[in-house]
Amino acid sequence: MKYIDEYRDGEVAQTIAAAIRAEADPARSYHFMEFCGGHTHAISRYGVADLLPANVKMIHGPGCPVCVLPIGRVDQAIRLALEQGVTLCTYGDCLRVPASNGLSLMKAKARGGDIRMVYSSADAVALAQKNPDKQVVFFAIGFETTTPPTAVAIKQAAALGLKNFSVLCCHVLTPSAISSILESPEVRQWGTVPLDGFIGPAHVSTIIGSRPYEFFAEEYRKPVVIAGFEPLDVMQAIKMLIRQVNEGRAEVENEFARAVSREGNLKAQELVAEVFEMRKTFEWRGLRVLPYSALRIRGTFAEFDAEKRFPLGYASVPDHKACECGAILRGVKRPQDCKIFGTVCTPENPVGSCMVSSEGACAAHYTYGRYKDVA
Repeated sequence: MKYIDEYRDGEVAQTIAAAIRAEADPARSYHFMEFCGGHTHAISRYGVADLLPANVKMIHGPGCPVCVLPIGRVDQAIRLALEQGVTLCTYGDCLRVPASNGLSLMKAKARGGDIRMVYSSADAVALAQKNPDKQVVFFAIGFETTTPPTAVAIKQAAALGLKNFSVLCCHVLTPSAISSILESPEVRQWGTVPLDGFIGPAHVSTIIGSRPYEFFAEEYRKPVVIAGFEPLDVMQAIKMLIRQVNEGRAEVENEFARAVSREGNLKAQELVAEVFEMRKTFEWRGLRVLPYSALRIRGTFAEFDAEKRFPLGYASVPDHKACECGAILRGVKRPQDCKIFGTVCTPENPVGSCMVSSEGACAAHYTYGRYKDVA
């Protein structure tokens, strides 16, 4: 295939759907988690679930960087803007994530905070260069995909000798989230999520490669198929997972071979290792506190660490009582299971982070009409 529309061909989709129906054993049920929010988005947008047999169920995972950001981290960013008077730069999706006291970064901006949306970490560095009398902080979030650009920004700031640039680092790691789900499939207050395999993330895997997933296939006997974000990619991955389950195999297969290798992007990995190190613990929304699941800035670049430059303590804050975001991120519940989904909680008035980002399961279901699904 050469052009993007070829990965969205309806006739090819019907052919793959027929192959899935032929391979799916009617005597058993299949439960596959699409880890990444980009896959959730594709499944909802293109109606992939409607093409699957009834015994093949797709489960949403925690692979939405905005969604897994806990309230306490957003509170830190708000305090930087309102109390420390910094110019806070971040990606657009972060601006509307609900925080404590009815605030969000967008509402903090309305209260006078100098909060700006940027398209890249390089924009924040450029802003610091143009405003040497102003402290500029980049609120860095995301999985392994967005971590290398943050590392580049920190190294660039060091090379330029910028004294007014720092980073509030909230980068998290995909393998840790998968481990958490596999090690604790039963959650007391929510129930149990059945899992027969994973659709591995696309963009993350271009950085870390396919090798990190081999542990999950070997240790937990769960097949993993790395897939691109186009609907035909997702459908082909589902077919590959069904075949592995039927044959009793648990391997890592790479459907997204046009962009992902086993080793990944070694240059990006080296860059990240130079600038960042593991945090001992980090809180995730829905997954609670996970060991060695996030990154912090190394001591070599400590002058660019906003948590060291400014008095920023961290306090854990519980989610809204009516919000089921945590359960949805773990795959235990669907957006439709939340009592406030599509009524009180909408993209215009998000109560939980899953309704904010286009990668969030609730936002994807609401935007593409999946709230009309019936049991």
